[in-house]
Amino acid sequence: MKLVNIDKSRYRSVNNQVQIGLVATLAILSLVFGQLMIYFFGVKQLAGVESTGNFHLNFTGFILAIMACILLVRNLRHKPRFYEVYYVWQLKQLQNKIFRKLKSVQQAAKDNNRDALVILSFYYQSLSLVYNLDNNTLTISNVNNELEKLQQCIDAAGYSIDVEEFTPEMLQAF
Repeated sequence: MKLVNIDKSRYRSVNNQVQIGLVATLAILSLVFGQLMIYFFGVKQLAGVESTGNFHLNFTGFILAIMACILLVRNLRHKPRFYEVYYVWQLKQLQNKIFRKLKSVQQAAKDNNRDALVILSFYYQSLSLVYNLDNNTLTISNVNNELEKLQQCIDAAGYSIDVEEFTPEMLQAF
């Protein structure tokens, strides 16, 4: 995966629209599906009785709404308008995969393993990109410090590393 420069204002605008749209869609569809399930399969309300026992039908309506939202996201993720949001989502998934193996990658980087240095370079630069897009100013300084330390290790090992060299398959060695 390549690191791509993303227009921050466009990303944040579309990301906010996607989040609000999904929450609204989930809420509306949950109510609609739940009411339809109760209408067709539920126990009718009796006078003086508190519970009708239709919780399972409401929950089924919620599950159906989640499934509809998943289908909506799967169909919209490749549209040009959602490119930035989908790209950052994929980048965050890749960062999570790297994070799960971070200790062993860092240990290999201490031994001047070139692939480990490439992985760490990609990881920290991608974190910097995402933190900048998400306005995460609290931890971006830590990431920048880690990038500086990593660059010192790369220079000391005599390597010339480009993040474009990174491939997800590199993680299989760790």
